[in-house]
Amino acid sequence: MDGSLATLDSLRSPGAAGAALRSERGAGARRLLITQLVLLAAGCVTIRDFQAEQHVRRGEELMQRDDLENALVEFQEAARLSPEMAVAHSGMGTIYRRLGEYEQAIECFVLALQRNPSFDDTFNLAQLYHFTQRVKEAIQTYLQAVELKPASFDAQLNLGVCYQQTGDYSQAIERFEKAIAIEPDRPHAYVNLGVALDAQQKYYEAIRAYKEALERDSHQPQVLVNLAHTYMNQDRLKMARQALEQSIQMDSNLAAAHEALGFCLFRSREFNAAARAYQQALTCDPRLPRAHAGLGSIHMIHYLEDRTRNEHCDRALEHWHRSLELNPDQPRIRRLIAEYKPLGDDPEAVLLNKRDGT
Repeated sequence: MDGSLATLDSLRSPGAAGAALRSERGAGARRLLITQLVLLAAGCVTIRDFQAEQHVRRGEELMQRDDLENALVEFQEAARLSPEMAVAHSGMGTIYRRLGEYEQAIECFVLALQRNPSFDDTFNLAQLYHFTQRVKEAIQTYLQAVELKPASFDAQLNLGVCYQQTGDYSQAIERFEKAIAIEPDRPHAYVNLGVALDAQQKYYEAIRAYKEALERDSHQPQVLVNLAHTYMNQDRLKMARQALEQSIQMDSNLAAAHEALGFCLFRSREFNAAARAYQQALTCDPRLPRAHAGLGSIHMIHYLEDRTRNEHCDRALEHWHRSLELNPDQPRIRRLIAEYKPLGDDPEAVLLNKRDGT
């Protein structure tokens, strides 16, 4: 009954009821406005991310068509709309790398990794550090890469190469062996393992590694050159010569094979044949300091056999000078020049060889 009377009273008092209704409507409108503002703010973020993703997608399509300039614009716009989007920075890094802008590529991959530490971006950054001769940074980044993906053959192999460049052959060997365990049919890790083992004077182990590489790919003339050097380290000159002749049969223009053959023949005291091999090496590649050094030594031997043949002394000195021009860090060649250069007993020659004021 009381409830019925209250309802009737409210019907009989339209002013009070209208005020209550207006108040309720005002509160509802405010709640709706707040909700709309929240949804609008959330919608702006979603829209910007969506737009950024669209730019990334177009950038990837343009990059596949080698339209790098327009692809870069798309990735840049994606990064502007969504600065925390790692794939946008990664895309810019990939393009800068292809354009040869390595420092900018490094900056982009660093930004990408700060947002999402993925294996691909880590590996790409490590490669860039390695390529730009920042070996310590490359090692640290490759270590992060193998932590993210321990079963990556390329990351383990490249990390081993970096250790090898720093002279840390034990660490290099460990990484090459891990790479071999991951993909035992690929020859590259065996080759690098052989180089590291040879550097540690583990010659039999190095030979085994080179042969493992050749079993997986027999057409590797440079590996035969490496094998020959290890044989020479053991004074097994006949085996070295066989390996080098086989290498030259595979690639007659391989300068390293001719140069190594020259050294092998020189050690066998076949000086004329050694000279021909060194000359052939320089025909293939005139910028070989060891070939010039070897030819200089052969000419000096001929001069010492007959000191009346001064032309051999002159040729020896000239080849040694050329060798130093190509590689100044050869103290032994410097000592040979100092020892065998003309003494200048002729007073006139002494004066001509002196500089003004000396």
